[in-house]
Amino acid sequence: MTNGNIADIGFEQQICQAADILCGNMDAAEYKHVVLGLIFLKYISDKFDERHCELVNEGDGFEEDRDEYTAKNIFFVPPSARWGVIAASGRKEEIGTVIDDAMRAIEKENKRLKDILPKNYARDELDKRRLGNVVDLFTNIKMIEHGSDKDILGRTYEYCLAKFAEQEGKRAGEFYTPSCVVRTLVEVLQPFGGRVYDPCCGSGGMFVQSADFVSHHAGNIGNLSIYGQDANPTTRKMALMNLAIRGIEADLGGHNADTFHNDLHPQLKADFILANPPFNLSDWNDGSLNGDPRWKYGLPPSGNANFAWMQHMIHHLSPNGKIGLVLANGSLSSQSGGEGEIRKKIVQDDLVEGIIAMPTQLFYTTQIPVSLWFISRNKKQKGKTLFIDARKMGTMVSRRLREMTYRNDDGSDGDILKIAATFKAFDGGTLEDVKGYCVAVSMEEIAKQGYILTPGRYVGTPEQEDDGEPFEEKMARLTSELSEMFKRSHALEDEIRQRLGAIGFEI
Repeated sequence: MTNGNIADIGFEQQICQAADILCGNMDAAEYKHVVLGLIFLKYISDKFDERHCELVNEGDGFEEDRDEYTAKNIFFVPPSARWGVIAASGRKEEIGTVIDDAMRAIEKENKRLKDILPKNYARDELDKRRLGNVVDLFTNIKMIEHGSDKDILGRTYEYCLAKFAEQEGKRAGEFYTPSCVVRTLVEVLQPFGGRVYDPCCGSGGMFVQSADFVSHHAGNIGNLSIYGQDANPTTRKMALMNLAIRGIEADLGGHNADTFHNDLHPQLKADFILANPPFNLSDWNDGSLNGDPRWKYGLPPSGNANFAWMQHMIHHLSPNGKIGLVLANGSLSSQSGGEGEIRKKIVQDDLVEGIIAMPTQLFYTTQIPVSLWFISRNKKQKGKTLFIDARKMGTMVSRRLREMTYRNDDGSDGDILKIAATFKAFDGGTLEDVKGYCVAVSMEEIAKQGYILTPGRYVGTPEQEDDGEPFEEKMARLTSELSEMFKRSHALEDEIRQRLGAIGFEI
């Protein structure tokens, strides 16, 4: 089965070993970034070495020519920053300084990485013996063997979140959206070209998946213009590193910033907006945003930012733009703080193209059930909304984690492609309603339901297959079985009374 979450990135065991080496020395929130910084450094070093060997074999003496690397979208790694130098210093006390110097040298040679790479490996609280052990471990890993066509840093980041979140003891602000959720958004929206925006971009997974979608459909990722921002400075750098190794240029603003209070792209009108904003964010508005023009449909409650995020995105939408966002299920039905009235006005403005109720246990760090909202400025099916109940989709890959498939083992369409095909049929006017799964609903019907958008209200229950047993015979069989159960129940009641009576208690 082709899964849509993290799959096998090829070196999970080494990552776990690296984490184990460091975990006795620092908090998970800290050693996570130590490991990820080294993974990035090792990855670009491996890519450089691969190209370096090609140039040496060509024999033209161009192996130290920076242009020979940048022409192939490979970062130039100066001699002092190459992994061989770092590996040779792994057992030395100055290993932290060597790594920091390597990061600075790489930034100097590659302007796209300026002020992005971590440079705090020399700090006193990072045990240098343990750091050297991690370097030794990564020396034996060939990152490029796991494929440059993978979102290697992002997937590793997701993996680290999964492994470290429990130790961190909090829901990470740098939440990385599972790949299957992002891919569902992308396959439905199909961002072939234009401006793509994520106002809370995390480690950049939405951008990576959008670029992958274009490249897998024989398009040119140069047709995408990437915009985003994130409030967390470390996460923002992770996004820039993630995009950098994929050759994706992006405008994430000049610094980290709170999207509500400091919109870094105030004039942007995006063609595609994809986002997984923090669920049910509280205390986002101290009152200074009450008169903001973004709240066209009503002032969102300060105790929950769900509809603040949604209205911020609608505000940034182009005339033909589309939004795909992840929200907690409460957004579908909540009436508190004026949310019901905001939702009603958005529906009445004919913006809601579709709602998907997603399965549980897709996320690593929360069990909150979620839904996907699809909003469009220019819907093909005016006055109608598609509802999909996907809660029974997905496959449990562990006791705690479910994944939605892209393709099944037999090559047939998996969950994600099925959902995308359903949206395509809806847009084309050829959708056939399927009880328990999908239905196209008029705005009038939504109004009758009080503008509550829970898919289960509309799709109904699946039709039961006829098992071929005649009704009269089935009822006779079932009533006979029920009679036997009643007899057994009465016998157990008598036995309980007798045993309680034997110890002096009566019922």
